[in-house]
Amino acid sequence: MADISQIREGAPMSFGQQLKLTVMLSLPAMLAQLSSILMQYIDASMVGRLGADDSAAIGLVSTSLWLFWGICSAVTTGFSVQAAHKVGAKDDAAARNVLRQAITACLIFSFAVTAIGIAIAPSLPRWLGGNDDITPQASLYFLVFVSALPLLTLNYLAGGMLRCVGNMKVPSALNILMCVMDCLFNFLLIFPSHHLNLHGIDITIPGAGLGVLGAALGTVLAEAVTAGLMLYYLCYRQPELRLRGRHGSYRPRKSIIRKAVTISVPMTVEHAVICGAQIAVTMIVAPLGVFSIAANAFAVTAESLCYMPGYGIGDAATTLVGQSYGAGRHELVKRFGYITVGLGMVVMSVMGVLMWIAAPWIMELMTPVAEIQSLGVESLRIEAWAEPMFAASIVAYGVFVGVGHTTVPAIMNFGSIWAVRLPLAWILARSMGLKGVWIAMCAELTFRGAIFLFRLLRGRWIPQINTPHDAEPLEA
Repeated sequence: MADISQIREGAPMSFGQQLKLTVMLSLPAMLAQLSSILMQYIDASMVGRLGADDSAAIGLVSTSLWLFWGICSAVTTGFSVQAAHKVGAKDDAAARNVLRQAITACLIFSFAVTAIGIAIAPSLPRWLGGNDDITPQASLYFLVFVSALPLLTLNYLAGGMLRCVGNMKVPSALNILMCVMDCLFNFLLIFPSHHLNLHGIDITIPGAGLGVLGAALGTVLAEAVTAGLMLYYLCYRQPELRLRGRHGSYRPRKSIIRKAVTISVPMTVEHAVICGAQIAVTMIVAPLGVFSIAANAFAVTAESLCYMPGYGIGDAATTLVGQSYGAGRHELVKRFGYITVGLGMVVMSVMGVLMWIAAPWIMELMTPVAEIQSLGVESLRIEAWAEPMFAASIVAYGVFVGVGHTTVPAIMNFGSIWAVRLPLAWILARSMGLKGVWIAMCAELTFRGAIFLFRLLRGRWIPQINTPHDAEPLEA
């Protein structure tokens, strides 16, 4: 039977065992990613019932929020990858040291990013080209989310640390719980109180009637509860990383911070420039009108149902490749790279077909406005063709992160989106409207997947294998 401990123990693994272990880790990781997407669906569909202006308000700032979320997530990855290497090398004490310092460093960083977000919140929607009808709501929505970034960062950190030791089930289960809580909180906060009559019995359904603000608060509350539960399990229950009863310093140390910076900075810069490009796309779409802004935001959310399984498999790839690298098993690193990328391409190809078929139903679920539905369906059916190659870039990136190789992949992502997507989107939007923007996106994702596959197959992304042990004091 395939088990992740076989990597650390140096046990031989057949192709069938490697594939089975990949699937075992990928399924809960995909489930976790899908649950986070369902939260976006819930927000979008509930707010969509309020009208086009409220939908456009959220859509206007959504890419900017991805920028802030992604920067904080990238910072946590610099520590979780180190922990994977330590666990792979059977050095749990060093992995716990990484965790302690990660908590301190990530909190400091997230508070700094939060301060920046709060400062720009009043002006951001106008910078993005929003009109007076939607900018106040957009500013409020953005402000609530950036204020909760420290909690969200701890959630990212705890989930990443659990996955790095091969525990995909707990993060997945807690993300499903977060989705359920998001439904409940949103329902109570977005809509006003209303009455239902069931078989002659009058029932009052309570509601705060906060609209867009309620959507933000509902999601933030769900994330806060999940972050607390995730941290509790990590620090008190996870055998390799639990901190209870073990003393050690939370003061950042140069060697661990330096490695985290080496891994995270390219990812952070890359995410910033990619989200900057997505924000630029939003600015290209904004002059096309409220319907196009809302349709673009809904289509981006709907498409994520296809690519989030790829990110789940990418998380599994980072864990498998990271532990294999930490254990000094060069050939296993390469084989897990090929297996995870192949699996990701198959899964996302199937998801692309399903999205093409179900596009009208998906958009009807998200908004009752016919004009938005029509534009959204057209966009989704264009994007469906790019899913196999998009999968190649997503999972290959997770493979490269597993060995701490982030600089070149970051440059590849940056170059692809800025040199291909943005110029094409700007040119095509002028003559084809929103359809042209999505054709540009499809072309760019296909190109990006091709260059990531080329680098993966060349095999020059694996650093010199060794079994690292920091020459620094460990736990007291």
